[in-house]
Amino acid sequence: MKIKKGDKVKVEYEGKFESGEVFDSSKAHGNPLEFVVESGQVVPGFDKAIDGMEKGEEKEFKIEPKEGYGEHKDELKKEIPRDMLPKDQEPKEGMILMMQAANGQQFPAKIAKVEKDKITIDLNHPLAGKKLIFKVKVLEIEHDKGEGIESKI
Repeated sequence: MKIKKGDKVKVEYEGKFESGEVFDSSKAHGNPLEFVVESGQVVPGFDKAIDGMEKGEEKEFKIEPKEGYGEHKDELKKEIPRDMLPKDQEPKEGMILMMQAANGQQFPAKIAKVEKDKITIDLNHPLAGKKLIFKVKVLEIEHDKGEGIESKI
């Protein structure tokens, strides 16, 4: 039977940039990726690409930014005073900082630029604006029995 919305699937995958550089894989994590189709656990383009696949099937597909991690947005770059960092922390371009929102939730921010009295942080997802190529093999499909996703979580 073919994969459809609500099915729980297990897949092996490898994600690459257009350059061929691998950025992620199930092999690197030591186990297959398991998720419920169209539940928001993976990017929309991944859900759409595996829809209709069958157990044992392999497929390679490209995901455009709008169906992946979104376009890169300049408005998500923010300047903050350098003295907001701990005195013993020397900021460097490319460094990832853990920031904290007013509600206490933590999120990563990449340092995009370091100046004498301020730093520019980039709050875009690291894969925003990138075209992604995935090679996927379906290992298992547990079909939704009409109970809905909520009853399985």
